[in-house]
Amino acid sequence: MLKEILQNIPPSERKIAEFIISNPKAAVGCTASELGELSSTSSAAVIRLCKSLGLKGFQELKLRIAGDIPNSFNGRYQDIVPNESRESIVNKMTNNSLQAITETANIINYQTLEHTVDVILKTEKIHFFGVGASGVIAQDAQQKFIRINKPASAFMDIHVAATYIANVTPNDVVMGISFSGETMEVVKILELAKQKGATTISLTSYGSTSVSEIADIPLYISASQEATFRSGATSSRLAQLHMIDILFMCVVTEQYDETMRNLEKTKNAVDFIIGKTK
Repeated sequence: MLKEILQNIPPSERKIAEFIISNPKAAVGCTASELGELSSTSSAAVIRLCKSLGLKGFQELKLRIAGDIPNSFNGRYQDIVPNESRESIVNKMTNNSLQAITETANIINYQTLEHTVDVILKTEKIHFFGVGASGVIAQDAQQKFIRINKPASAFMDIHVAATYIANVTPNDVVMGISFSGETMEVVKILELAKQKGATTISLTSYGSTSVSEIADIPLYISASQEATFRSGATSSRLAQLHMIDILFMCVVTEQYDETMRNLEKTKNAVDFIIGKTK
């Protein structure tokens, strides 16, 4: 989390974050005042950093640091180079994917996740919108939720989305998906949804962005930069899919028996269409 917000926080907080990243064991043993002194800032700056991270206070920050020390991961996203060997491509892509998923899991705010699940359980319809690769995530989310009898739609075209969102109600949820968090089409769709009274959810890279700022409920994935080739936003796409899967499974567990019945119905319906019999 510290690494991901490093470039988006004030200089005093950045100095503290850099000190913690370089000296995690020393930071765990400090008071707020000592950490401020060691980073040439102040205890007030330490508390502000905790707020920037969305943490309850300094003790939670220290617990997070202590928990990460044994599992510190020194890898980085690796780009593909000309004439790369097949083995090297497999290793790099696997490393990038694992890192994106692990970092996404590490930055989940469980209170926000719980709130999101409650909202989805109560909503009448949920609408997903994304552009380009994020639109594929929207379609995946729709496919998941309609299988459990939760009315859902997915859009990649802003004109079609705007036509549909024009008729949403306060009982609907609209989720805007954008890795950068700066996709203007997603911002406008969420603005329109808020005008209609719908609850808005964002799924973006970690940090303050135009999309996350406008959403009622912000969800995040790892903000680590993609390798240059990106290959259709490979790492970010997997992180987004992972977050959708987490959200879906959380909803499933809250209405498990009903979900199992709905999944059986959808399976039987597909079997009927393709002529498969038991």
